[in-house]
Amino acid sequence: MADYDVVIVGGSAAGITCGITARRHYKDKSILLIRGEEQVLIPCGIPYIFGTVGAPEKNLIGDGVLKKHNIELSIDEVSDIDRENKVLKLVRGDDVSYDKLVLATGSQPVQLPLPGSDMDGTFSIKKSVPYLERMLAKMADISHLVIIGGGFIGVEFADECKKCWDLDVTVIEMLPYPLQTAFDDEFCSEAHTLLESRGINVLTGAKVEALQGGNAHVEAVKLDDGRELKADAVIQSVGMKANSTLAEKCGLDTGPTGAVQVDRAMRTVDRDIFACGDCAEKVSFFTGEPSPLRLASIASTEARVVGANLFGITRAYPGAIGVYSTIIGDTAFATAGLTEDTAAEAGYCAVAGRSASVNRHPGMMPGGAEMSLKLIFEKQTRTIVGGQIMGAKSGGELINTVSACIQQSMTADQIATFQTGTHPALTASPVAYQLVNAAEDAIGKMGPC
Repeated sequence: MADYDVVIVGGSAAGITCGITARRHYKDKSILLIRGEEQVLIPCGIPYIFGTVGAPEKNLIGDGVLKKHNIELSIDEVSDIDRENKVLKLVRGDDVSYDKLVLATGSQPVQLPLPGSDMDGTFSIKKSVPYLERMLAKMADISHLVIIGGGFIGVEFADECKKCWDLDVTVIEMLPYPLQTAFDDEFCSEAHTLLESRGINVLTGAKVEALQGGNAHVEAVKLDDGRELKADAVIQSVGMKANSTLAEKCGLDTGPTGAVQVDRAMRTVDRDIFACGDCAEKVSFFTGEPSPLRLASIASTEARVVGANLFGITRAYPGAIGVYSTIIGDTAFATAGLTEDTAAEAGYCAVAGRSASVNRHPGMMPGGAEMSLKLIFEKQTRTIVGGQIMGAKSGGELINTVSACIQQSMTADQIATFQTGTHPALTASPVAYQLVNAAEDAIGKMGPC
């Protein structure tokens, strides 16, 4: 039986990042990473396999990063955990003992309980190269694609598949707009318009009742209002759920969303076992209440907390802010924290500030594009709680600055006096810089302190 100081179960964003962080903090410890997959996909890049990238093998995390950091790799599956003796039972290999164990077992796609979901031609978003290869081959042989779910992944799949193939693509969303769980209405409305301008059918306020077909192959999607949509293939994109089976089997606690219960140091009830990534329970940065968010960016942050804390607690996870970005055509959409609606639901008295400007100065500089920024503040404390961006691709980076402002609980006045570096070929003018001007706009609506 092989003995290791640290064993990590799971090899995607959380597992890899945890291993690298552990190596940086504990240079002399032995580290083993166990995963079931021969190849590891970049999770957020999966939709782009179906258009821009073109193949699963072009969307992989290489194993070289593990070798570089002296992390051993085992392609195997853990069947059970003997917590008392600190031993892992493997399906194919010999037992492995650990001093500290990290569960980074990820998530699985949510499957709606729809009649006909088991028919050929129906897919979900699985992080499996062979599965995605079969899915990709199917897309080349169809004419009508229906995507259930108008969140980020659903919208990205629609845009990429429409770009790559001459398909009739329809997105079905229960809410009034696509992307509505992450953006306020004015942003969602623009996303809806952009999708339709790119030839994608978007049905909102619609609910799927069943999938229909003959000879065990999907042929149509039936809505609850009786409408039937032709479908040669259907993709369910309605969220992810924690893969906590192994944790439950060995008696670890799970939380309200079904994920592995952890504290702010990412420890489970067993102080020698940590959990991070999609399999770990999350709380909101704003309310401390359970959060359903499952993002690779959150997973990697949690993994950095775990990697540092394995042999001595030095970091605490502050809770999930929720930072997203996507692109439709050439228009970027990005969001961090609370929207006006979710801020109100959380009990905040919210005030929004807005600013729009070209992201170059003067606007005729090459690469110039309009970018709109909306910042949301709590009125009484003037603290930022959210932000949304639409327009230029550089918004995908600016939203990370907004997230940093949120995590540091910056006030509108602090952001308005934020010291920025600007350049004509790289940023908006210092006079028209969206971040500070949106804060100033909000201050004008708050009144004096």
